[in-house]
Amino acid sequence: MFSNPNPSVLQAQRDFFLTCATRDPEFRVSQLKILRKAILAYEERLYEAFWKDLRKSKFEVYATEIGFVLEELGLHIRNVHRWSKPQKTGTNQLLHFWSKSRIYQEPFGLVLVMAPWNYPFQLLINPLIGAISAGNCAALKPSELTPTIAGVMGEMIGEYFSTEYISFFNGDVELSKALLNEHWDLIFFTGSPAVGRFVMESAVKNLCPLVLELGGKSPCIVDAGARLEVAASRIVWGKFLNAGQTCIAPDYLFVHSSVKDEFLHLMSKKITRYFGANPKESKDFPRIVSEGKTQRLAGFLSHGKLIAGGEVDIHDRFISPTILDDIKPDDPIMQEEIFGPILPVMEFSDISVVFNYINSHPKPLALYYFSEDKAGQSEVLEKTSSGGACINDVIIHIANSNMPFGGVGNSGMGKYHGKYSFEAFSHQRAVMSKSTRTDVPVRYPPYNGKLGILKMLLK
Repeated sequence: MFSNPNPSVLQAQRDFFLTCATRDPEFRVSQLKILRKAILAYEERLYEAFWKDLRKSKFEVYATEIGFVLEELGLHIRNVHRWSKPQKTGTNQLLHFWSKSRIYQEPFGLVLVMAPWNYPFQLLINPLIGAISAGNCAALKPSELTPTIAGVMGEMIGEYFSTEYISFFNGDVELSKALLNEHWDLIFFTGSPAVGRFVMESAVKNLCPLVLELGGKSPCIVDAGARLEVAASRIVWGKFLNAGQTCIAPDYLFVHSSVKDEFLHLMSKKITRYFGANPKESKDFPRIVSEGKTQRLAGFLSHGKLIAGGEVDIHDRFISPTILDDIKPDDPIMQEEIFGPILPVMEFSDISVVFNYINSHPKPLALYYFSEDKAGQSEVLEKTSSGGACINDVIIHIANSNMPFGGVGNSGMGKYHGKYSFEAFSHQRAVMSKSTRTDVPVRYPPYNGKLGILKMLLK
């Protein structure tokens, strides 16, 4: 682990990349297998670290962090050879006589991966899998807000990988700024839109390509045609997973007026069922990452009508699963991403009001709609835009590695997961191989009298 961007370390990584060792698919597979071995060896230490920093249960850590990453690893190990092969593509044989065209998946070089604190393991290691499988060297920067987890990850990477291949930088915001001043071949950043703008400004100086996985206020809509019991179960689970500290958590809820009272009652019952009468005593309800962020969240509780929760313990970094009704669009809680266990509720009777509200704000990372009405489902997808969407569920679309995950507009740029991770860390190099056995003279000067031939060739 390093506490500063040591130039000799970064230069050693660049030198190692230039040996072309990482280009060999066999090398990549072997490193992915080493990473899997490292994770399994450090599994218990990771559980302990997550309990200390976020008080997350083993079940939730495995489901959202370790297991998630292990599944991704298996997919890449099985497919790296196939993904790495040059892809044949079409060639206009009239214009390019006796030519062959292929797309080569080429590694960028030395990439920087910067992860946030809410899913500190998954959001650092999952991009690393893509970096390794695509043949890059990588520098890793975890969040300083989960220091125990960062320390364990640093020891794991240091024990199993050489620093000339994967380096690990553990430190505060100043270290992040210093790393961004270095020249990278690609930066992969997960975090808030505000910090994402700063990362983008830094990358522009070196014309560095970027993947930005950001966030925003992801809407959840429960329409009159929803199966309320199932919808309540799934929304309560997704909203309060990781104590609401999830970039794709339902940030606010629109509920149809005809079902609102019944639905809020159902959600309150689900909260009690899942976390008990006193969620503070539940081993399945995590804590907020810091006292400062707990204080910020507590400030949102002064508006609206309290339906469930509302308990706060700043020192314990605890806010109970909370539902607030009668929220107005201009209330403070609707002005920024919540990132905590508070769900504001607004009522609607005309779905066009919901569309107008969503479309008048920055595009969210996710959108959720609950209804059995197929026409309503299609209308929501046609009249809104978001990074991803889920019909009749929340969050779980992220777990399908056959689909890309990423934002749009304010919620990010670039996609990853599964093959999309491999592609995110690969440059698609277009290569044409042309025969020298014949040479069409039309392209050479003088051009007098050749325009008609050119037009024919370019049809």
